[in-house]
Amino acid sequence: MKRVAAVDLGASSGRVMLGEVGADVLELRELNRFWNGPVRVSGRLHWDVLHLHRSILEGLQAAGPLDGIGIDSWAVDYGLLDESGRLLGNPVHYRDSRTDGVMERVLSTIPATELYAVTGLQQLPFNTIYQLAAEKLPVDAARLLMIPDLLAYWLTGEIGVERTNASTTQLYDVLARDWSDSLISRLGLPRRILPGLLEPGDVVGTALPDETGLAPGIPVIAVGSHDTASAVVAVPAVGERFAYISSGTWSLVGLELDAPVLTDDAREANFTNEGGVDGRTRFLRNVMGLWILQECQRVWGDDDLPGLLRDAAGAPPFAVLIDPDAPEFLAPGNMPARIEEQCRATGQDAPRSRGAVVRCILESLALAYRRTLRAAQTIADREVDVLHVIGGGSQNELLCQLTADACGVPVLAGPVEASALGNVLVQARALGEPFPDLSAMRALVRSTHSLRRFDPQGKPADWDAAESRVFGTR
Repeated sequence: MKRVAAVDLGASSGRVMLGEVGADVLELRELNRFWNGPVRVSGRLHWDVLHLHRSILEGLQAAGPLDGIGIDSWAVDYGLLDESGRLLGNPVHYRDSRTDGVMERVLSTIPATELYAVTGLQQLPFNTIYQLAAEKLPVDAARLLMIPDLLAYWLTGEIGVERTNASTTQLYDVLARDWSDSLISRLGLPRRILPGLLEPGDVVGTALPDETGLAPGIPVIAVGSHDTASAVVAVPAVGERFAYISSGTWSLVGLELDAPVLTDDAREANFTNEGGVDGRTRFLRNVMGLWILQECQRVWGDDDLPGLLRDAAGAPPFAVLIDPDAPEFLAPGNMPARIEEQCRATGQDAPRSRGAVVRCILESLALAYRRTLRAAQTIADREVDVLHVIGGGSQNELLCQLTADACGVPVLAGPVEASALGNVLVQARALGEPFPDLSAMRALVRSTHSLRRFDPQGKPADWDAAESRVFGTR
């Protein structure tokens, strides 16, 4: 039995989970859950990374004896260190406006076709490459660390960047499986700021007792440090004919493949090829996810999600639909007002109740999932028999049912804490548990966690018509 801690950081909350892993055991217990989100200072959005570090230590110190520690988080954001290892300012949040217009400027120098051929990444305005191009690099910047690597550095004093998160930067050559020296040079970045790459399962270092208050000798293990990479490890799938939605603040909708797809069709459909554990490729596209609903709840001051979902279930279907990936929904703000604005712009009456707003959001998300899943299957030439919804959104029964209805395939919902489960499984294998491959890890998830099945209902023609309303002119 291995006893490990999974630090799992999402874009709205973080948690430290105690995992126990054995031949027939896969259990998690929450040690500390804490807020995470943007902090506006002098007109700029930042992450409160010192708050995260302190909260992580509080959780780890409550864990008792540990065999290992692993850290996963969201992608693209980073911290810069000087030569002495000091952090040069709080990391900037990807939703900050500093990247407005930067993507277009970079693409005028490095054509999108060339960039995709090297990196295989979808074009998102907040990708690391555009964040770095948005401002002049500080002269004393010596190292760039992605968020999980920065936190691991503070635990161990050791520097490295784990591969699955490196693959999200748009500075990584997806075929060479290394940093792209050509892209780095053309952006005018010093190559020295990008550390060597770590594989999931590598030991980063051991926790520093004086810095952390932890017992000496605990290894900090690189996992799939992009939280979606860890989550996909815990997809309880059988075989290859499955798709997944890692559902939370963002929804990551895609397939697991053996190799990247770098075709013009993939690029034009804005699919990304991100690194996965055991050399797999996560072929997916970002959909805005539950962020829109979370922001509506914040504006309303209403944390009664079950009540909102009950009202949404009773609201008329397909009354109002939006494009959830429209750029106006990216930044924090008054989402109910923005939904009204998009309704006016598309000739629709705005929803008249909170339940109708929630229904609009969830049906629109289901349509975006449908469109993305169908495109992924066509471009990758992969048929899908089942759709696994993992992460926090798997608890949203209305969204799961709408997703099954829209996509026309059964949805299996769960596990909720997929990222933490994938994190502890990779740690356990590195510590000697006999998991020869991902199939063995997934079999353990299936045998230890309950899933809920949602079969398609309703009329496919209704969803065809709804999709045409939202995306038909595109």
